[in-house]
Formats: sequence, structure tokens, C-alpha cells
Amino acid sequence: MGGLAGKAALVTGGSRGIGRAIVRRLAADGAHVVFSYLREESAAAEVVAAVEAAGGRAAAVQADLGEAGVPQRLYDLAERSAGPLDILVNNAAAAPNALIADTSDEALDAVLTVNVRAPFILIREAAARLRDGGRIISISTLNTVLSGPRMSAYASSKAALELLGRVAAYELGARGITVNSVLPGATETELFREHNPSDEALGPLLTMTPLGRIGTPEEVADVVALLASEDGRWLTGQSIRACGGLA
Repeated sequence: MGGLAGKAALVTGGSRGIGRAIVRRLAADGAHVVFSYLREESAAAEVVAAVEAAGGRAAAVQADLGEAGVPQRLYDLAERSAGPLDILVNNAAAAPNALIADTSDEALDAVLTVNVRAPFILIREAAARLRDGGRIISISTLNTVLSGPRMSAYASSKAALELLGRVAAYELGARGITVNSVLPGATETELFREHNPSDEALGPLLTMTPLGRIGTPEEVADVVALLASEDGRWLTGQSIRACGGLA
């Protein structure tokens, strides 16, 4: 157990990938972690079991952040489970892979609801209820820096999330609350492999990355853990690239 003993955290989208690694790391550092999941109840239960087996505390809450009223209810449930929150991690996201010309109004609305509206509401709740000296961390994407085709809705929504964080940093700084975004690059997750099933296709990407490999969810979680800790107290309003140097 580390420097987050006595802290309470809410992580959205914590049943797999980067979110799962964040839940496990914050719990390992001593935080009581409540996390949401969309539909993978068994995966969420496995995360809770792993945390508890390691001596930590975690609770899973099913929540569709695309539904009206759910973000507020999730924050309420997290407080009931763990007490007043110290840490909010906005990780849950919708990540469509479509050209602008093929993106329907409904698809665009769904992305903006999950990737912008829900985090906005959670940050709004945190602005009123997070304990002084708290931490707000949003998981963005390196796609806001390195753009390409088929990511218009996703990258645009994440860019909005980063800007929201910079504004919130100004508004909450007087209370010692820091607000930052973490921008993962290529990371070994289930979602990444859905779009990149073959290692051969990763050659150009690896050549552009100084460390010569893709990252792991745990390495992104390490950055989040730093920002959540007392050691991250002087970092706020930042968009931090967790990408092995890919730029």
C-alpha cells in the first residue's frame, strides 16, 4: 500500500484495458476504488476479486454513461460506497472507427454524450463535492495530437475533454484540486487489437516510437497514479503524453 491510503476514487470504465489497470494500481496504492462498467459484469467481478486478493478495496457499478442522469447517480453511488471522493478518473469512452462522410447524427451524438457530456457532468459534480486537494484525471488519446482518417468524432470529443480539463484546472486550483489529461499512444488493450490484429502492420508505428514498442495499460496507469498522488500536486491543466515518445 502506498500514498493513497484513506483516499476514495471513482474510475469510469474500469472493467478492462487501461481502466482495469488504473483501478488495480490506485487500489494497490491504498485508495478505495469504485469503478463503473457498461455490460461486462464477469470482467468487473474479476477486477474486484483481483483487488481484494491483493489486500485492496474496490466495488463495481453497472452504468451506461450515455443515459440521462446516470453520471450523477454514479457519483452518488461512489460516495455511498467509499465516502467523499478524492480522485475522479474519466476513462470510459466510445471510440467509433468511421469516416466523416459515414458518421450519422446518432453516432456523433452517442460519442459526444459518453466522451464529453458524461465527463463534464462528473467534473461538475466533483467541483461541488470533491474534497480539497483532490485529483481529476481524464484519459484522452494521442489522436488529438497525431490525427488521421476514421477518427473524427473520437479525436474531436477527446480534444474537447482536454480543453474542459484546462478550464477546470483554473476554476478548482484555489482548492488545491489538480485537473489533468493523459494521452495514451498505442497501448496493448483488447480494443487496440481489434483494430490491429497483426504485429506486422505495427512496423511503421514502432519505428516512429523512440522506445520501439507499444505500451501496456499498466504503464498508463503509472502516469495516472503519479497524478493522483501527492507527488503530482504541482501538475495541473496539462495534457501529458503517455506514448513512449511517439510524437
